[in-house]
Amino acid sequence: MPKLPAPPVPSALQTPPPRPSEDVEPAGAVEGSKHGGIAAVDWVDERTALSGAARWLMFRKVPKGTNWFYTLGSATMFVFLSQAVTGVFLAMYYRPDPSGGAYESIRYVTNDVVFGQFVRGMHKWGSSVMVILVFLHMARTFFFGAYKYPRELNWVIGVVLLILTLVMSFTGYLLPFDQRAYWATIVGLNINGTGPLLGPYLSDFLRGGPEFGATTLSRFYAIHMLLIPGLLAALIGAHLYLVAKLGTSAPPWTKAEKDSELRKADV
Repeated sequence: MPKLPAPPVPSALQTPPPRPSEDVEPAGAVEGSKHGGIAAVDWVDERTALSGAARWLMFRKVPKGTNWFYTLGSATMFVFLSQAVTGVFLAMYYRPDPSGGAYESIRYVTNDVVFGQFVRGMHKWGSSVMVILVFLHMARTFFFGAYKYPRELNWVIGVVLLILTLVMSFTGYLLPFDQRAYWATIVGLNINGTGPLLGPYLSDFLRGGPEFGATTLSRFYAIHMLLIPGLLAALIGAHLYLVAKLGTSAPPWTKAEKDSELRKADV
């Protein structure tokens, strides 16, 4: 007697039901969030066209022989951003009052504010690290010959950034307004006043008058918090633009095999 074919199994019974441990929904959720993020980026890019500028800034040729010495500029910019962030938090508690308010506000930040000592320590030691990194970055630029044509303007901007960094450190040193900061600033202003031509006028401007007084602290605070950071941010932007436009120079010990390769490395 011939065997009858087995009845078809319903489609609902062909696939075993998912076990409780298997997650089916998150895959769809992750996919949906990814598409949502891409749509949001496309929406912003359609109105701002930032993707072209980002590609121009990030995707560029790097000369042969690039090494860790080329990261000194990026490290300096990172420390500057750290100084800006920690400085904002410190400014929330600081009072530029020479009659005791400045010192008491710093003492309060150090002893009573949560993570206050940590943030102040980052800002205090970060200023020294930034000065060291700027000097190292400029030394690398000088010894590698990266200040030559066509990067002379970028070298001049770097020199101005170095001077502004030193002024930033000098003006910030007075803000705790303790004995050491007070007398060190007086010595610095007296040394500055001995400079030719502009020295005495610059000292009077920084003091806020002929004598060291209450106006001096307010003027140092304004220069440290508003004037110098704005100039630094603007010049760093111009510096980065020229680096992206002109590229980085190859190390002096790297020799190109052809003239075309040499030109490509220096453009």
